[in-house]
Amino acid sequence: MELGDLSIVFCTDPYLLEINRTHLQHDYFTDIITFDYCSPGIISGELFISIDRVRDNAKTHHELFLCELKRVMVHGVLHLLGLKDKTESEEKQMRKAEDRWISTYPHP
Repeated sequence: MELGDLSIVFCTDPYLLEINRTHLQHDYFTDIITFDYCSPGIISGELFISIDRVRDNAKTHHELFLCELKRVMVHGVLHLLGLKDKTESEEKQMRKAEDRWISTYPHP
């Protein structure tokens, strides 16, 4: 696999909520929305990340903001690599992959 274009857009809850409503017809807050523009052999996409949600989730999970942000960014890239998280089984696989990739980076 080769890295193509990857954009990461940091935004607010209201901004990401509007994207969620407009593009996915979901009416709720989320920490990340990933738009997949991959083509065969090339990873490309856009990650829209709500800094508000990441901050709140870090507090909820008693985690440092930067650690939670790293998890969300890895999560988005894993979606581009084909991992899903709709079912309980997929969610467990996603979490395991997140933990594996996060462990390769220094902890702040």
